[in-house]
Amino acid sequence: MRYIITLLASATPALAEVPQVVTDIPPVHALVAQVMGDLGAPERLLARGADEHDFQLRPSQARSVAGADLVVWIGPELTPWLDSALSVRPEGAAALALLDAEGTQRRSYGEPAGGDDHGHDHGHDHGAEDPHAWLDPDNARVWLGLIAAELGRLDPEHATIYAANAAEAEAGIAELDARLKAELAPVQGKPLVTAHDAFGYFADQYGLTLAGSIAQGDASAPGAARLEELRRELEAGGVVCLFPEVQHDPKQAEQLAEGTGVRIGGALDPVGSSLEPGPGAYAALLQGLAGTIADCAGR
Repeated sequence: MRYIITLLASATPALAEVPQVVTDIPPVHALVAQVMGDLGAPERLLARGADEHDFQLRPSQARSVAGADLVVWIGPELTPWLDSALSVRPEGAAALALLDAEGTQRRSYGEPAGGDDHGHDHGHDHGAEDPHAWLDPDNARVWLGLIAAELGRLDPEHATIYAANAAEAEAGIAELDARLKAELAPVQGKPLVTAHDAFGYFADQYGLTLAGSIAQGDASAPGAARLEELRRELEAGGVVCLFPEVQHDPKQAEQLAEGTGVRIGGALDPVGSSLEPGPGAYAALLQGLAGTIADCAGR
């Protein structure tokens, strides 16, 4: 009897192992988690509340990157601290840099936001690449399909499940996008100022007018000349709201707006660092941005 049981066990094919996946930031983690569904859970490197531009991997995280079957990240334009960890992975190890992936709509810093040319690949004509491409839900929908395809390649046994999960997530994002367009329609054309130049994709998608930002690009801090220029712009009138950002002291924004009549909005969270991580974090991120902007500019 023991022999028969052993023989039957050996004849049963082993279940395929679900790939071990590592991601860089919360929105990417959320998209991968939606595609993986109940099959597994991706690892997220950026800790809750951490700054994506200034982050150091722990040794355990570096080992996770080295041993992962797949790394999904925005790219070195956003998280250069991951680039060196990827360089020591075995030759041919799977990695998906979403910003450079086929079908990704890109823009550069310095382009007017909310214009009519949304949907074009702007390249690098106007300056450095703006890496905040997840704030365009059309990109997220493209990425879901790419993530599902890559997971299906690594794990063919579950390829149909990954594809079905991605299709369901894409439909959910399309519904969310329609709701946010309706929510933000009343504030289109009202000039807004943000803490740093991270919201061009979001403004393009929803027809918002960004009049400027305190810090340009991903610069760590604006200079005195920049602050004086922005103060004059606020005093000139027209700007409706100035938005600080999570993890940054709002005092600078409050001082700039003092006496100008410009309202201070809630703190925006472009990377979702303050959100509960998981598959629902991507929708929560976009909904949070829309609600915060509408609450201030829609008054």
